[in-house]
Amino acid sequence: MRFRSNLRRLLHPILAVLIASTAQAQSLQGPTLIRALQRGGYVIVMRHASSPSEPPTKELADPENKRDERQLDANGRTTATAMGKALHDLNIPVGQVLCSPTYRALETARYAQLGTPQTFPELGDNGKSMQGSSQVQAHWLQNKVTQFPSGTNTFIVTHNPNIIAAFPQIGSAPADGEVLIFGPDGNGGATVVARIKIEEWPLLRP
Repeated sequence: MRFRSNLRRLLHPILAVLIASTAQAQSLQGPTLIRALQRGGYVIVMRHASSPSEPPTKELADPENKRDERQLDANGRTTATAMGKALHDLNIPVGQVLCSPTYRALETARYAQLGTPQTFPELGDNGKSMQGSSQVQAHWLQNKVTQFPSGTNTFIVTHNPNIIAAFPQIGSAPADGEVLIFGPDGNGGATVVARIKIEEWPLLRP
């Protein structure tokens, strides 16, 4: 009993710090969040913008879509463009852009004008569209969100199964184009400090 009492006394300040850290992370919204992103140091993980569940016919495929993969629909193109403009208007710097090699993810980065993306198979869909993610991919993404840049923000464009597999603690799955913004958790890891839906970016004000 004395051991348990001592253990509770030892853990209490640690738990208090963790709770305070979580509360502070969750408070990053509105102007506070924008100012934080303007300073940089965050990793932004994005589900690609809106895309039909089936690939287009050859007649409707974009000329650049050589493998007739799924591609963004009109809403996906419009919202990705608007998000990119908002990032520019808000003076939010974007450094490295890591991207799934799928056409719809690359389209998202292109319409948002995020910069030249680096493609990684770990961010891809394994050629299976929405049918799951491997543990290797999950661990890879978990590691990437702890690599915080200095003075800029890293952008990662990937797919819903990869995000859910890597971060099951987030609860609801991200919507098309939604981002999870990761910051330091104070213990050498990462924590979600904000979630922003793609249509919300143009509404943000510094």
